[in-house]
Amino acid sequence: MALTDQIQSDLTGAMKARDSKRTATLRMVLAAIKNQRVAAGQSGDLSDAQTLELLAREAKKRAEAATAFRDAGREELADKEEAELAILRTYLPAQLSEAELRTLVDEAIAETGAAEPGDLGRVMSAVMPKTKGRADGKQVNAIVRERLGG
Repeated sequence: MALTDQIQSDLTGAMKARDSKRTATLRMVLAAIKNQRVAAGQSGDLSDAQTLELLAREAKKRAEAATAFRDAGREELADKEEAELAILRTYLPAQLSEAELRTLVDEAIAETGAAEPGDLGRVMSAVMPKTKGRADGKQVNAIVRERLGG
């Protein structure tokens, strides 16, 4: 079953269960999928990879919004964003642990022969495809900077 079909099926289940938060979040995701499909000029559904990329973007938006709301003292809005984020994460692959990230970074440094902070771009371009959707770029960047002494 395609990921988009799974989300649609889960929306139906959430509507039947009268789960308003899950229903609203899944409707938002399906609208974003439709908007991306229209923008790309596709007539069929998005591939699972495209859908996962969209879900990762939406999850990142929710995490940033929750942080911004907390910083502004708007706990109720931050809680709403975090609830949506939790729903979105059920469709995303498991996040890599810091130890796994450090291993991938070390492998990429060895692959590229990087030795100084100026090699950050080469290492990042080697690591990011391996972590796609499973790690935050800021966290990867921080680990690469640490390893290269930057």
